Amino acid sequence: MTSILKADEIQDSSGNLIIKEVSNAITIGASGDTVTVPAGATLNVAGTVGTGFTPGITMADQWRLTSNITSTNGVITANLEQVDTNGQGTLGTAMSESSGVFSFPSTGIYLVELFAMTNANGADNIIMEIQATINNSSYVPVAEGVNGVDGALQTLSCSSLIDVTNISNVKIQFNVQSLNTGSYIDGNTSQTNTGFTFIRLGDT
Repeated sequence: MTSILKADEIQDSSGNLIIKEVSNAITIGASGDTVTVPAGATLNVAGTVGTGFTPGITMADQWRLTSNITSTNGVITANLEQVDTNGQGTLGTAMSESSGVFSFPSTGIYLVELFAMTNANGADNIIMEIQATINNSSYVPVAEGVNGVDGALQTLSCSSLIDVTNISNVKIQFNVQSLNTGSYIDGNTSQTNTGFTFIRLGDT
C-alpha cells in the first residue's frame, strides 16, 4: 500500500524549518544550515543551477591549428578551428575566436592548456606562450613551453589558470617565438597535433 504525507512545511521539534513549499518554490533549511548529500548518492540537476550549488564542470572546449606554421613568429591569428572530428565535442557554450584572440563565454576560473607538436632545426629553441589580457588591450605571457631538440618531432606544453572576472576584458591569445628557418609547428585539420584546451572549473 502506498502512503502519502501531504504538508506545506516541515519543522524540527524546536520549530526550525526543515523543508517548505510555497507557490512551487521549495526551501530546504535556513541560511547557515548545512545540507549533506551522503557519499554514494547522486544529485541530478537539470537546466540552470541556482546560486549555492556547485554543478561541476559545465564548459569544456578544444581548438586546434589546422596547418603548419613555418618561420613565422608572433601571435597565431589564422588556421584555427574548433575540434570537429568524429568522437570529439564541446561541453556548454564554446569559446569564440577572432584573429587569434579567444574570448570566454562566461566569467569563472578556467584551465587553459597549450600543447604543440614541433620540429626544431639546428640550435633553434621553439617557444610558445599563453598570453592574457585583463583590459582587452595589453597582453602579457602567463605560461611558456619550449622545444629545442634538433631535427625531431617533439611536444611542448604549458597551462595556466585564468581568472575571468569580465568577459569583455579578460582574453587569451597564443604566441610563437624563436621559430627560425627549417623549424615548424605541426598543424592538422583531421586530428589535434597542436591544440588549445579550455575548461571552466568554477566561479571566480
